Amino acid sequence: MSFGFDAFAMPLAALAAVLLDRLLGETRRWHPLVGFGNLATALETKLNQRSLLTGVAAWLISVAPWVALAFWLRPIAPFAIDVVLLYFALGAQSLCEHAAAIAKPLQEGRLDEARQRVGWIVSRETAQLDASGVAKAGVESVLENGNDAIFGTLFWFALLGGPGALLFRLANTLDAMWGYRTERFNLFGRFAARFDDALNWLPARLTALTYALLGETRRAFNCWRIQAPGWDSPNAGPVMAAGAGSLGIALGGAAIYHGHEEIRPPLGQGPAPVAADLYRAITLVKRSLWLWLSILFIITGAWHA
Repeated sequence: MSFGFDAFAMPLAALAAVLLDRLLGETRRWHPLVGFGNLATALETKLNQRSLLTGVAAWLISVAPWVALAFWLRPIAPFAIDVVLLYFALGAQSLCEHAAAIAKPLQEGRLDEARQRVGWIVSRETAQLDASGVAKAGVESVLENGNDAIFGTLFWFALLGGPGALLFRLANTLDAMWGYRTERFNLFGRFAARFDDALNWLPARLTALTYALLGETRRAFNCWRIQAPGWDSPNAGPVMAAGAGSLGIALGGAAIYHGHEEIRPPLGQGPAPVAADLYRAITLVKRSLWLWLSILFIITGAWHA
């Protein structure tokens, strides 16, 4: 039995976007998500009246026009538009590069540099972290952002093509910018946080499942079942608990956010992470990405058989 190009257009577009991301990485200038972030900041400054209604309005103004434009343009050149949108939405290469840039100075004893590097990808305060704290923050970010920047994006791409990937990444970006329980964002950012939770619910659990299958599977499932319910985020909990269990390390614990110490539930099981565990987390994410692509091809072939 033979299949035409059209039958495999979706997985081929996904593969092309992943390869572009691997070869080119994140664009250094004029990245669309950076421009979107600047727009979101300007809108928040203008519209934030610390109310739920203005938060919903700002979210719609920020996201809806771009997603509508993507759906409108897609029929013109579906494959090309899917590849371009997914390439800009994916953050696999960037995530791996940022993590490696933390691990290298950490391994070489340059703690101040490692603290600075990890501060670029986490929202907690990093100036006082010891080596284990830097490694922990880095691994947590790799595992969680593996879902946010890669697998959630791929999930919605598989369902809705490039516009779906765009919708997910814009919604996730607004959650990262506005989804805080502070006085400024508690009401204004609530819709952004809840909408992202809804979009992420199933992808996060598929990501957790993938992490579990590609490592210490039994321990990963046990950590997911026991530890994830205690985590504030309904989606980050399963992802990080399964990932930590898969890697056989201990995450969670105390962290300082916005000047306040938070005691977070434990995640995983094993010793505290070290620099080498950052590379192991990168490898887990990369292997998960290729597994997802393989499954997308398999499902597409079965569907058209």
